[in-house]
Amino acid sequence: MKINVNDNQFVKFLIKAKQNTYAGGGYLSQASRPSSKDLAFRDGDFSYLDTYLGDFHFIGEEAVWYEQTPVWGMNYYGRMLVEKIPPGFGEFLKTALLQVPPEMPYRGPEELIGKDYTYSCSVEGGLEWFHGHEFITMQGKRIYQLYFHGGEVFSTK
Repeated sequence: MKINVNDNQFVKFLIKAKQNTYAGGGYLSQASRPSSKDLAFRDGDFSYLDTYLGDFHFIGEEAVWYEQTPVWGMNYYGRMLVEKIPPGFGEFLKTALLQVPPEMPYRGPEELIGKDYTYSCSVEGGLEWFHGHEFITMQGKRIYQLYFHGGEVFSTK
């Protein structure tokens, strides 16, 4: 069965999965590749996997399956632009990612202004095919960037 990635059921699952894995402090599951960090989530017929390599500079992929058939995926590459991760940075990023909006369920909100940091996210396209980026600044200086792209996955067989 082909699922519509714009369907409310899919969007709700994607947001719930994101909020229960990396952003929500979810537990690492068994690594799927050497040195990968994997976070998995399942709810009913949907399953989700976020798998990435690295941490200061990192690359990864999120994927969703419906009834064990891949239906959606997103690749990302992020990196710090400073020599050392500032205190509170990781917590701020996770706070932003927990606020993933239903109208833009890729990373975080368009903007989040905190005490020390500002998060921004911009996306072109829709869930079927998209690309975007997110940045975090500290005192007006960009200290982190991430680029992402993806869309629906299906086979004609």
